[in-house]
Amino acid sequence: MRTAAASAPTEEDFRLLVENHRRELHAHCYRMLGSLHDAEDALQDTLLRAWRGLPEFSGRGSLRGWLYRIATNACLDAISRRSRRVLPIDYGPSSTPSSGNGEPLVESVWIEPYPDEAIGLADGYAGPDARYEQREAVELAFVASLQHLPATQRAVLILRDVLGFSAREVAETLETSVASVNSAMQRARRAVEQRLPERSQQETLRTLGDEQMRKLVEDYLEAWTRADVDALKALLAEDAVFSMPPWPTWWQGGETIAGFSKTAVALCPETRTLSVHANGQLAVAAYGLDPDTERYTPTAIDVYTLQDGRIKEITAFVMPELFVHFGLPPELPL
Repeated sequence: MRTAAASAPTEEDFRLLVENHRRELHAHCYRMLGSLHDAEDALQDTLLRAWRGLPEFSGRGSLRGWLYRIATNACLDAISRRSRRVLPIDYGPSSTPSSGNGEPLVESVWIEPYPDEAIGLADGYAGPDARYEQREAVELAFVASLQHLPATQRAVLILRDVLGFSAREVAETLETSVASVNSAMQRARRAVEQRLPERSQQETLRTLGDEQMRKLVEDYLEAWTRADVDALKALLAEDAVFSMPPWPTWWQGGETIAGFSKTAVALCPETRTLSVHANGQLAVAAYGLDPDTERYTPTAIDVYTLQDGRIKEITAFVMPELFVHFGLPPELPL
């Protein structure tokens, strides 16, 4: 007869048990928190709580549901300890090129980009009752809209509309009633729909096709490098937005952004780029030339939002520390 100590699960048993759920749990924490770093902290907290609670679980019920319950509550605890994440457009009014960048904010208030390729994100829907595709539900506009919701509404919408859990399952996770879940769901849907564009980036990208998408970004990068104002104006939507977190300043208008390129190119070092995918959207990783080392070092990850065949938004995350999470090299040679 096996003793209790002999039958207790080992750390390897636990790792094998949860391994298939790590990526989706990470994406869930990112949607809840809007930050790659916060999501990784919440995931580690989730796994620690799950390890400690494993004897009580003992295979009763759904492992996936149990893990999501722990992850959701870990995220709710994290939300209670800090301010919500935003994009510059949600932080303050737009600026003019002549006003300059100002100073970057040192506190962690910014939404961070999500690395599709390094962490992995499945196509399609998480379940038959989900309303949003999994990639659609990490797009910048969607994640930003979630951060404006009260924490409980945020959790309800993600669990119901992104992951496809039933109202009863969500009520059990949040230790509340089905009626409360349904009420929170209605309010959350209204708030999110008011902030989202008519078409998701997934719909837009499928309409354009891979070749047209690549050409659009390549033409933009080439025109920006040349500071070709006319070419940029033709590629940018009339009400395009350009921002550079952690700087709170942002600029609106294709003509304004195109004109700003002359100043930006004069101030920025020579740049090389690598294609990446972030938040289910087109993106590039930019490396600037360091004259001292004669190497190109990380500067920013630019995420593009497209609309009607033009570039609607460029969010340049000037956060070199995130390059490693995208599986990117620490430098490029000449």
